[in-house]
This record gives sequence, structure tokens and C-alpha cells, in this order.
Amino acid sequence: MAISLASLRRGGTTRPPSLLLYGVAGVGKTLWGTSSPNPIVLQTEDGLGLIQAPTFGLLRSFEAVMEALACLYSEPNDFKTVVIDSLDWLEPLVWQHTAQLHNQPNIEAFGYGKGYLAALDTWRSFLDGINALRDERGMGVIMIAHAEIRRFDSPETEPYDRYQPKLHARASALVQEHVDAVLFANYRITTLKSEVGFNKKVVRGVSGGDRLLHTVERPAFLAKNRFGLPETLPLSWPDFAAAVPFYANATTRS
Repeated sequence: MAISLASLRRGGTTRPPSLLLYGVAGVGKTLWGTSSPNPIVLQTEDGLGLIQAPTFGLLRSFEAVMEALACLYSEPNDFKTVVIDSLDWLEPLVWQHTAQLHNQPNIEAFGYGKGYLAALDTWRSFLDGINALRDERGMGVIMIAHAEIRRFDSPETEPYDRYQPKLHARASALVQEHVDAVLFANYRITTLKSEVGFNKKVVRGVSGGDRLLHTVERPAFLAKNRFGLPETLPLSWPDFAAAVPFYANATTRS
């Protein structure tokens, strides 16, 4: 198509968000994701438990995941959100598929780091699939991942530990580039100091039970958002949706 001024479009058009939600075990990531509008879950792990949500069942190969995406794209349906649960259980399927494509027994057989680099093409195929659902079928995207603590080598300070998605570094960076928000879910933590004798103190972390959603990066965790969200929200879909224009405007219209 020839480019002309007549083809200009105004930026800022709202469309369904693409989100990466990661967090500590048991904090309620899956429940949050399935609280989104009319969701369907693509399961790579058996983590639904008692949560009632439509699902294709456990997808045990990368090919099965892509078939599920193709089904949602090509067959008539009224789903509004696709929830991938979880990315870190999808990753071994990505590695397996990549190794098969290159006639290798496993991802490590490529040589130092080369397999994980080759796996990025497989990741891009997956991201193209979910982006097609978003852009052409109007579906929101929520990708769920577990958290891990890993050392961060800052160019400005001494290295320190922080939470980040439990994915290979290259894959994690690629996914983060594709989403509108990286959200970190954790319990509210406070610290208590207690004397143990001999002028020594022990610091203990204490959870208050509150579940929080962090939206802006801090030294302790990765996060970002393109919606101008508050730095911290309750881990509650209504609180999140009220702060995101796409969902808030839909509520206003209805």
C-alpha cells in the first residue's frame, strides 16, 4: 500500500492490553488473570485448581499451544481475553520445539548460548500468534509467569538481588518488549528486628496478608506500564481495570 498523508492515523487509540503478570508462589496470579473479561486459559501447567474457566486442557507441546491460538483466531467465539498460564512452563516446550527444528537432541546441544538464541525465533512465532488475537480479534492478553530472585549487575551500583520473571534472560527481554505492562505480584512485607543476645539482632520478614500489584520498577523487582498506573495497587482485577483506559472506558460505555 502506498504511503500518503491520507493514510495517517492518530496515535493513542485504545486497544486491548497485553500484560505480563509474574509473582511469588500462591499469591493469586491465575485467579487475577481469570477475573478478566470472558477469559480462556491456555494451560501449560495444571494450575487452575478449583478456578472455573474455559480451557483446552493441558497443552503438552509447542505445536498444541499454536493450534490453540489458531483455533481462537479462525473459529467464531466470544472470548475477550486469552490467559497463558504459564510462560515458564511454556519455555521448555519452546526449547523442545526449537531443538527438533534444528535436529538437535536438546537446547544445550547447540553449543554455548546458541540454542537459547535460536529459541527466540520460536518465541516470536508464539508472540505473533497472540498479537494476532489482540490486533485482529480484539482479545486482551495476559501472560502469567512465576518469579525468581536473581542477581542484577547494575552499572551504577554494586550488584544486588531482585525479583524477575522465571525465564531465560533473552526470552524474558523479548516478552517484556512486546507487552504494555510488566506487573509484579507479591504480599505486603514488613520487617521486624529482635534481640538474640550478645548485642546481636535478627531481622525477620513478616507478611501482612495483603496482596499487592506493583507496576513501576524498583530495585527489588522488574515492572513497567504504559498506562500511567499508580505504583502499587491491590491485587484485584476491578482495581486494575478501573485504572486502565481500555477497561475503564468499556465500563463507562456499558
